[in-house]
Amino acid sequence: MKLHFITAIALATLMSACGNGKSAHQEDESLENNPLMKESKLPYGAPDFGAIEDSHFKPALEAGIEEKLAEIEAISNSSEAPTFENTFVALEKSGRTLDRVYGVFGMLTGANTNPTLQAVEEEMAPKMAGLSNAIYLNDQLFERVKTIYNQLDELDLDAESRRLVEYYYEKFELAGANLSADAKELMRQLNEEEALLSAQYANHLLAAAKQGALKVDDKSKLEGLSESEIESLKREADGKTVYVLPLQNTTQQPMLPALDNRETRRELFEKSLMRAQQGDDNDTRDIIKRMAMIRAEQAQLLGFNNYAEWNLKDQMAKTPAAANQFMADLVPATVAKAKKEAEDIQEVINEKGGDFKLQPWDWNYYSEMVRKAKYDLDESEIKPYFELNRVLEDGIFYTATKLYGIEFKERKDIPVYSDDMRVFELFNEDGSAIGLFYTDFFKRDNKSGGAWMSEIVGQSKLLNNKPVIYNVCNFTKPAEGEPALISYDDVTTMFHEFGHALHGLLSDQTYPSLAGTNVARDFVELPSQINEHWALYPEVFNNYAKHYETGEPMPQELKDKVVKASKFNQGYALAEVLAAAGLDMQWHTITPDQKIEDVDAFEKQALENINLNLDQIPPRYRSSYFLHLWGHGYAASYYAYLWAEMLDNDAFAWFEENGGLTRENGQRFREMILSRGNSEDFNKMFVDFRGSEPDITPMLKHRGLL
Repeated sequence: MKLHFITAIALATLMSACGNGKSAHQEDESLENNPLMKESKLPYGAPDFGAIEDSHFKPALEAGIEEKLAEIEAISNSSEAPTFENTFVALEKSGRTLDRVYGVFGMLTGANTNPTLQAVEEEMAPKMAGLSNAIYLNDQLFERVKTIYNQLDELDLDAESRRLVEYYYEKFELAGANLSADAKELMRQLNEEEALLSAQYANHLLAAAKQGALKVDDKSKLEGLSESEIESLKREADGKTVYVLPLQNTTQQPMLPALDNRETRRELFEKSLMRAQQGDDNDTRDIIKRMAMIRAEQAQLLGFNNYAEWNLKDQMAKTPAAANQFMADLVPATVAKAKKEAEDIQEVINEKGGDFKLQPWDWNYYSEMVRKAKYDLDESEIKPYFELNRVLEDGIFYTATKLYGIEFKERKDIPVYSDDMRVFELFNEDGSAIGLFYTDFFKRDNKSGGAWMSEIVGQSKLLNNKPVIYNVCNFTKPAEGEPALISYDDVTTMFHEFGHALHGLLSDQTYPSLAGTNVARDFVELPSQINEHWALYPEVFNNYAKHYETGEPMPQELKDKVVKASKFNQGYALAEVLAAAGLDMQWHTITPDQKIEDVDAFEKQALENINLNLDQIPPRYRSSYFLHLWGHGYAASYYAYLWAEMLDNDAFAWFEENGGLTRENGQRFREMILSRGNSEDFNKMFVDFRGSEPDITPMLKHRGLL
């Protein structure tokens, strides 16, 4: 919501929409006893989950919005001539209450939600968009920003302060600060509608995934799963035992490689594929159509041909043409490799007496057989060496200590919202504090699908904040008393998300808007994806890959198989991501006159347009459950994972060329990438570290395409 001419009446109107019918005295009393309205007394401002109730969020969010609006109005209407301090620093200091409350609210609505929080989320979404409008569509405020921007060369500002001015000016321009009054009003309406739809989409999708879980009443249909896995799926319903296979957010599901029963595989796959397309209250397709059109209209208002063109202006790729060409260059080799993989799988099916053509629900099951045949590697053979807590402490934390000098201390006195969670305090080598890190690894019905990192408190020297960061995953929780044995894919997911966490934890910026992961989408995945490389690095791997019962390290012969197999099935893996990224770009290059009537038909044509409509390899996410696009801010940006893959492989090649896992190398990466946030141009930041422009060759070699 971007503020424009906030008057007493407008402010009252906005806040009355947030009201709940209580008198001002009652509101004051309620807020006075609301723990969210006070700075937490816990270390680092960590939230006291033991004291926070669902009912606290709405009034605290409303009060936070009101406070922020008042601060913006004061900055905008100041009688003083605009200066860097009274405009930009004041903006950075504004909204402290809202930031604090929303950090906790975002954590819970993503990982531990309920109908009460979902209702608040949907109610607050357009109001938060309205707040953004109140800032970025505010004429008086933009004039102050523009005045300082035009004086940049005359002002004695340090590099980060100069970057902050440029950052805000670009944000105002891209948000529509130069629009006419009528166009601004329309942009406000579109922004608020989009925000509401995004919240509704996320809630529909969560419900659809829960409802879409496959229920099996015959244990024999689960052959191939271990007894421990089967036990973890057991539920009692109406006096009967059923086994519930939950859906993760991707098209392919983690249990498909192990399920021997082909019909069970088909049912699970189709449940995944159709989860949000049942024509019921959780069907997301109407929301998608409207959101895509809103984004096309927003872009047109601002003079862009499409949303992708608008969105990529401040990214490394800069234009949809550059992003699309980058992906198109990968398609031929990817499809060729995937077709060869399909032939190998079909050959195994035929040898096993299967009288059928390879289908999507067969791919991962039979590719496991191909992998066993080619590399003599069985997933069940390696899982005992990947116990979750050992991977975390002896793998991920060990790497961070070796590279960055970080020490970890578990804090069992910090309140959490689930018994599944752990909390760690981080320190530098000299004993100085870094911040807090939370983990929440196991799947729950009230948790969004996928894996992510976010922050409760962002780093800022201006605000004297040290970071409070968390990682969330959706691994299957083991039965009571059993160890959490995970796949190698899960291992890399943990390394990936902690790479994001490092980006937030090791930030060293003055201004919160430029700190941590507040960077371009096609740069933000560099720290996470480069961290994945350490999972197979010999010194690291040998330290965590130990049998959960005996503590014996993985035998070298088995480890060699894991390393070789890491390049297996890469045609498929890259094709499903390219398909999803291409689908994203197709949705976000439509124009307002392109009325989308049928989401499925649009998706089919979109995949044909990019030569990735492959019967046996569906996109990693279909439109109807593509949470990255419609709920998590990756619109026209999913290509960023591949772009950053080019960066991370090239950057890791630098590590290999310069001695690998050393404290010196880690410090260089920390100082030149992890600590820098958005303090300078991302292309320059990368080139300064690598010593050259990004090269795609290491990525192609890593994928086995060269």
